[in-house]
Amino acid sequence: MRWDVVGEYIFSPKVLQGVGLTLILTVVAMILGCLIGLVLALMKISNSLLFNVAADGYIWLFRGTPLLVQLLFWYNLASFLPKLTLGIPFGPQWLEFDTNTVITSLVAALLGLGLNEGAYMSEIIRAGIQSVDQGQSEAAAALGMSRRRAMRRIVLPQAMRVIVPPTGNQVISMLKGTSLVSIVAISELLYTVQVIYARTFETIPLLVVACIWYLILTTVLSIGQHYIERHYARGATRNAPDTYMTKLRKLLGRTTPITFEAKAQDRV
Repeated sequence: MRWDVVGEYIFSPKVLQGVGLTLILTVVAMILGCLIGLVLALMKISNSLLFNVAADGYIWLFRGTPLLVQLLFWYNLASFLPKLTLGIPFGPQWLEFDTNTVITSLVAALLGLGLNEGAYMSEIIRAGIQSVDQGQSEAAAALGMSRRRAMRRIVLPQAMRVIVPPTGNQVISMLKGTSLVSIVAISELLYTVQVIYARTFETIPLLVVACIWYLILTTVLSIGQHYIERHYARGATRNAPDTYMTKLRKLLGRTTPITFEAKAQDRV
């Protein structure tokens, strides 16, 4: 293990650029996935058979095929559709674009990650919405609220308690899943260190650099998830979950030594 090499490249400008692109991919893909997931979840719980079938078909397709295959499909879309047109199917076409110009490597990566994530987020959001008691919606209807307003003001805020924990897990999975886009030559963290060790032949130290950065980023995301969970847990539980610092302060604040006599008094 060459720790001197690890120290040399851990804050290298190229590596930091890869870290930045990894974060951008994670944020944009998760936003896209959450928006798609919310629409699909609302379609699945609607009374429309057409919406139900369309949502189920989307989830079946994107959840049933590997993410790597989807990334390669979008990256090689030009071999199947050389031109992208905007118009009426089997009718007049108004605009035409070259596929390679529109579907760049970055766009292919965002489409692959975001569309795939939408299938998973739809089930998470649907489970959160359905976890809210039906009486909440009935009470909103009794107050004269429209179904859309009740969903936005009453149901979704309560559903966030159930949605946030698995969504945080999906964000961390997305962060690590961005390493797959190296297959389409996106200079994210893993691809960057691969390019460096292909030149220097210091394979293991550069992979350690990538692992350190992934661990740092996932740690920060985990801490953020914990505080978001505390925010939405207020009012639902008598006591919101304590942070590590709160638990540590409570532990250090115990000044009375625990003796056998004290334990005996407690039992009495």
